[in-house]
Amino acid sequence: MSASTAPRAVEQREVYKSEGAGWITFAGWMLAILGVMNVVYGVAAIADASVYVNGARYVFSDLSTWGWIMLLVGAAQFFGAFSIWNRSGWGRWVGIASAAVNAVLQLLFMPAFPLLALALFGLGILVLYALIAYGSREEVY
Repeated sequence: MSASTAPRAVEQREVYKSEGAGWITFAGWMLAILGVMNVVYGVAAIADASVYVNGARYVFSDLSTWGWIMLLVGAAQFFGAFSIWNRSGWGRWVGIASAAVNAVLQLLFMPAFPLLALALFGLGILVLYALIAYGSREEVY
């Protein structure tokens, strides 16, 4: 066989799933859920909905300010979830930052809705664990 008729080796690249691929998918979904819930409850706080505890005292400011903060963090979380599903490097950091900020905000938001704040705090901690422990990019060989 001549060199021109010899079969050419086709370069194939294989993508191996990393050890924590399930955790990353879980983190993306939980971050999306946290984002939607924070947006919904942020809008409810801005509109002075009767969902929250009456006469609650906050660490600083009022319920409307907390509503705007939760709305902004929720939007960042929702868009961060899409970048995590896309496996972008910056998406991991957006997810880590928004989950960490969410955890602190939920603890400060406890006077308004205590049980919901604890539940969202717990979800945020799980997202942090998943993104920090398993959030590196998949390896391509």
